[in-house]
Amino acid sequence: MLEFAERTITVRIDAAACGACATKACVAACETYSRGILRLDDGLPSVEHLTPHEVVRKGTECLACEYACRVRGKGALSIEVPIEGLDAYRAAQAAALPHDPPASEEVSDGHPD
Repeated sequence: MLEFAERTITVRIDAAACGACATKACVAACETYSRGILRLDDGLPSVEHLTPHEVVRKGTECLACEYACRVRGKGALSIEVPIEGLDAYRAAQAAALPHDPPASEEVSDGHPD
């Protein structure tokens, strides 16, 4: 597993799946839409030619490599994009939604039986 960080994202590449990939679409997308930080090393995507500092500095976080891998490759690349406050926002939204009464409670329709 190749894993590297850019400024705000983490890229993970399942190198085992990359061996069977004929397109190497992630590398082509990185060269086309970004600064080409992904390169092939022994037929696998790599950032070993750069220091971690250079990866952070040169990475544009364009996400093109993930899309290309999913559409034209083997789906071996994933990008984690943490969003500060997202979990708290989702919890607040869930708490604000109307809740159905428990099945054990009877709900009156306002008419006497």
